[in-house]
Amino acid sequence: MDRDRDPDPDNDTLPPGPAQAMAPAHPFAPRRFSWWRQGLRLVRYRLIIPLLRSRHPPEHTARGVMIGVMWAMTPLVGIQMLCVLLTWITMSRLFSWHFNLVLGLAWTWITNVFTVLPFYYVFYVTGQVMLGHWDDLSGYDSFVALWQGTFAEDAGFWEVFTAYTADIVQGWGLPLMMGSMPWVVISGFAGYVVSLRLSRRRQARLEARQPTPP
Repeated sequence: MDRDRDPDPDNDTLPPGPAQAMAPAHPFAPRRFSWWRQGLRLVRYRLIIPLLRSRHPPEHTARGVMIGVMWAMTPLVGIQMLCVLLTWITMSRLFSWHFNLVLGLAWTWITNVFTVLPFYYVFYVTGQVMLGHWDDLSGYDSFVALWQGTFAEDAGFWEVFTAYTADIVQGWGLPLMMGSMPWVVISGFAGYVVSLRLSRRRQARLEARQPTPP
């Protein structure tokens, strides 16, 4: 009996070989990205693309980015979007100064649950330096440990909110607020200049594509 012969000639199923084991994935299968690439994709699709696709004038768009970035650079994570909304209502109703509200709300998410501690640490150190407290500069690891130790793991929402408010207002309030002010000004100015340049560049490309009248 020939061992190399298939015992069932009508059976077209072959045992999985190396070629089948290394078969490429389905072309429509979801791709997996590392956490930092996912973050970059999120920034691109949630912040950059809405900026470039804005139908408002470049100045109007740039003001929205500026307001969002400025509030993002304050130690007010959790109410920053509300602050942008209140700014939009106040400036548009009282001073007729308008900006893109959607972009302003979106850009507050620069500071979020994943980035809040690094930003707060920079604000804290900057504030301590501005106040002349050179002997009270803790390292980042110590700052994170002190911050996390404030909140109990089994604490409820209001307990966490109360502890957070007490730390911000009573403990670190002055250094955090003082230290955030330079970053508010610098980041707001940079956000306005960069977004204005990008918006004007895109507007120029769109105008160049339009056919010239005969």
